[in-house]
Amino acid sequence: MSASTAEEKSLELKIFIFLTVFLAPLLSVLLVSGLGFAIWFSQILTGPPGAG
Repeated sequence: MSASTAEEKSLELKIFIFLTVFLAPLLSVLLVSGLGFAIWFSQILTGPPGAG
């Protein structure tokens, strides 16, 4: 195993850990928060469901 292959595997592992530990949970929280905010704001403008 050459040094460049070991470096590539190390970099690949670091990227995988970054994606699974930091990026995926952050995107999930942002997506759920954004949807909740959109629903909340739409209900401020139009009223709660069934009120019209």
